[in-house]
Amino acid sequence: MDREGPTRACRTHRRVGERGLTPLERALRERIQAEGPITVEAYMEACNSYYYATRDPLGRDGDFTTAPEISQMFGEMVGAALADVWVNAGKPADAIYAELGPGRGTLAADALRVLRGAGFSGEVHLVEMSPILRDHQARNVPDAQWHDSLQDLPAAPLLLVANEFFDALPVRQFVSGVERKVTIAAGGLAFDRDGEIVEDSPVQEAAVSAIATCLTQCGGVALVIDYGHDRSAPGDTLQAVRGHRYVPTLVDPGEQDLTAHVDFEALGRVAKDAGAAVTKVVTQGSWLNSLGIGARAAALATANPQRVEELEIAVDRLCHEEQMGQLFKVMAIRSPDWPVPAGFGE
Repeated sequence: MDREGPTRACRTHRRVGERGLTPLERALRERIQAEGPITVEAYMEACNSYYYATRDPLGRDGDFTTAPEISQMFGEMVGAALADVWVNAGKPADAIYAELGPGRGTLAADALRVLRGAGFSGEVHLVEMSPILRDHQARNVPDAQWHDSLQDLPAAPLLLVANEFFDALPVRQFVSGVERKVTIAAGGLAFDRDGEIVEDSPVQEAAVSAIATCLTQCGGVALVIDYGHDRSAPGDTLQAVRGHRYVPTLVDPGEQDLTAHVDFEALGRVAKDAGAAVTKVVTQGSWLNSLGIGARAAALATANPQRVEELEIAVDRLCHEEQMGQLFKVMAIRSPDWPVPAGFGE
């Protein structure tokens, strides 16, 4: 399962004895008993910090599959878009490739292969805290340098990619203006209130503000690729995935991937406030098609006839509106002095 499926806002909690608790749930219960209910934001932050530090969540044996793991063509299209904008910006020699939450390094390896072919020789900087994922990245991108936060990136023109990065950053939830919290009820974890939910994410906004500020001051472009909506709207989008299936968000904390849909309108507004230019939001399917993924698939099929079916399935998964093509969106943030990247029809 990819992360493009329908939202399932699960409020179910379980009634179990102490023996059935995950290590993180035991710690969260102790925290709640000592301090009172915790916010959804704090719950999501605790869960994902533990989750990503303790496993490789990707692939058939993991919990979900991201676009770079589906096909090399995804990373190649990202690399082609970055190479094009770098060339049109005058090929600045001090530009660096940067990626936030780079998974196994698969996307970086594929994108850099195209970038290097276009003459780019800049450094590679990856923002990743998980030691397990860093090990994978070191094998796929051996010349990379690592950072714990994007604020640690060098002051240089950026060719930055954030693919499925923002969706894992914690969100706040409000019901009738009151912040929603996680408490203990009927023997399990439970939300303290229900009703129409409005979400926001100060953590996401701080991250995009830092990116936009760097781009404004040093030059460059950032590609934000994630699932979400192009207009702000109320709704509960918090969801959990384990073993390629949706599961209740409050069961087995720390043992499942928690995400929320990205509000691209909010991110764009923050980026503009920081002085950056922002493209319109387009769907992943239209973006990949405009960059030529169909032609790339045809070329690969000609060179590898035995892969024809595999390539057709990959293009369908990445681009079809009922797969990842519609729900996943793409937005570029750039220095006002840099050109608009290809694929946005501007």
